[in-house]
Formats: sequence, structure tokens, C-alpha cells
Amino acid sequence: MSAESTPEPAIPGKDGNSGPRHRAEGRKKDRGPRHKALLITAWVAGGVLVLGGTGAGYVYFKLNGNIKSVDINQALGTDRPVKVDNGSENILVLGSDTRSGTNKKLGGGTDDGSARSDTAMIIHVYKGHKKASVVSIPRDTLIDRPECTDTKGVTHDPASGVMFNSAYSTGGAACAVKTVESLSGLRMDHYLEVDFSGFEKLINELGGVRITTTKDIKDSQSHLDLKAGTHTLNGSQALGLVRTRHGVGDGSDLGRIQLQQAFIKALVNQVKHIGVLTSPTKLYDLANTATKAVTTDSDLGSVNSLTSFANGLKSISSANMTMVTMPVEYDPANPNRVIVEKSKAQLVWTALKNDQPIPAAASKGTATGEAKGVVSAP
Repeated sequence: MSAESTPEPAIPGKDGNSGPRHRAEGRKKDRGPRHKALLITAWVAGGVLVLGGTGAGYVYFKLNGNIKSVDINQALGTDRPVKVDNGSENILVLGSDTRSGTNKKLGGGTDDGSARSDTAMIIHVYKGHKKASVVSIPRDTLIDRPECTDTKGVTHDPASGVMFNSAYSTGGAACAVKTVESLSGLRMDHYLEVDFSGFEKLINELGGVRITTTKDIKDSQSHLDLKAGTHTLNGSQALGLVRTRHGVGDGSDLGRIQLQQAFIKALVNQVKHIGVLTSPTKLYDLANTATKAVTTDSDLGSVNSLTSFANGLKSISSANMTMVTMPVEYDPANPNRVIVEKSKAQLVWTALKNDQPIPAAASKGTATGEAKGVVSAP
């Protein structure tokens, strides 16, 4: 949910202070969840509508009334990258670390009324809608934030050398989109924001998510305790997995991104089988939860639009999803921050602009976590 429209956006989190260089973006204090599997709720929100149909009358209006939207296009105006008309689409999927409402109960921490974007993913859907690339943007990347106008019409001054997640806390969804477009040079065709508590409910209604771990994962801060092996995670455990940092790897946020990307692939596989495994009533329950959990740009702000959008994504399997992290390097001045590795990041942006696969060279020699391969679909 957007900061402009609701007190309950998506993902709890907490800024930290210092740590050894190998932790890069990691925090010693991690008192709130860092839920970055945002793509999934958005995918399911539309996917269950495609599978179950929207029906008519009460069902349609009930689901339609669940969806919240923000007018990104009006707020940003015409000073944006040109839309590349090659059949591809770019979607910014965002979450925030507010602790208000039900998110406070799930994530703990202080409800200070603020919200920061704790997660950002650029989803590039290639022409033909058979393949997609997902680019995770580390929240603590130091960037130059452009001037932007939020959806209330308030203009915010630019700032240099600030964390990426400050864009959302400064000007909400519109400023987050503006910053991503400035950073990448890519036009964002759509915006999706996911609610934290809604995600947990959705996982439970799906009957859990099956994953396999190659190592034990134990993290008292995320309340996760998994032995190596195959598990069916409930909503609480899924949240624990996607927010854990200390439980596995080098303790960095980059390692956590690796876990989250693996979890996304496992869940995408499971969602594709919903139509076979559930009844029409179950599909409605899933759609009801999913549509309550997302905030969209105004172009996706109806059941019909969201269903049409999801219908265009349903052919994308996890095998056809490339998951990368925006190329970054450790900040020499602060081991808890990263900076964009500009030459390699440009390889990513150029590839997506031209609707081409992201070259392997874009990730070579960049900062990375140590949790790759720990989680996979069984």
C-alpha cells in the first residue's frame, strides 16, 4: 500500500549502524522483517483471477473494491524516459518497512508513522511474455535522488549520496518510480506495492510453499529454525525465510536477496498449479486476499486490468525467469553501504532497454552474498 494512501504498506524493517566489511549492507540490529518476495503476491493477485475468473455482480465489485491504486503518471508528468515500443514491459514491485497496523504485530519494532521502501524489484517482461528478468535493487545503495513530485502534488528537492530507500520515505510511490527511472534510464510501465500481512495470509491460504534447504537455517531474530531438507513453509515461516540474514551466509542483505530470489522461483512454480488443486471457493478466497494485499498504478487499478495483466504473465515459468541483483560494490567509506558499479549496471539497463537477455558479464566481480544455492524448489 502506498504511503500516500494507507498506514499499512508492506514490509517492516530497521536501519542499522555498523559492521564488518564482509557484511556490506548487513545490519547487526535487525528487529523487523525484510520481506522481499513482493513479486509473488502481485503475481498471485492477478493469477488467481485468471484461473478462477472474476464472475459478475457481487464477486466482481467485491474484488474490485479491494484494489488500491495511485496515479503515478499524473504525478510524474512527461519528464520521464521514453517508452520503448518493442512489446516488452517494465514493472516496479515495491514494499515498505512501516510497522503500523497489522504489520507492526507481525514485524515488531516501533510504530513511528514512517515508511521506507525496504524492497525494490524491476520486473522486465520480454516481448511475447514467455520470459522475464528480475533485477533486485539493494535498499542501502547510495544514489543521487532526483527532484520529484508525489501524488499529493508536493515537490521534493533532489539529494546526493542518500540511500535508495529514502526515495519512498520522502515522496512515496511516485518518487520511488522517479528514482528508479533516473537510476536505470528505463520507463516503468507499471507499479505494484505489496502488503506484508496480506502476504502471510496468502501463503497460508495457498497451503504453504515447498522448498528444499541444503543447510540448516536458524535465526532467532526472524524466528526461523529449519533443518537441511525439504519443508512446506507456512506464512510465518515464509516470512522468516525471506527476512533472515543471520541464519545463513555472510549476514549481508545481498545474501538475503539470494534466498528471496530462490523462494520466488519456488512459489511461482506452485502458483501455476492452483487451478488444479483448489476449488472455485478457494480461488475466490485467494483472490480476495491477494487483491487486498496490493496497491497498483492507476492503469492496473481494477479487476479487469489486473486480470488482463496477469493473463499476460501466466506463461512465464520459473525456468524462464532470470534473477539478478543490480551490480554494486562495497562503499569504501562505509562497509554497511554499497554503491552502483556503473559500467556493469549499464550492461543490465542496456540489455533490458533493447529487450535482450542480461549478459553474464554484468554480475562478474560485483558484491554478492553467500547464500546462493541454499534454497531451491524441491
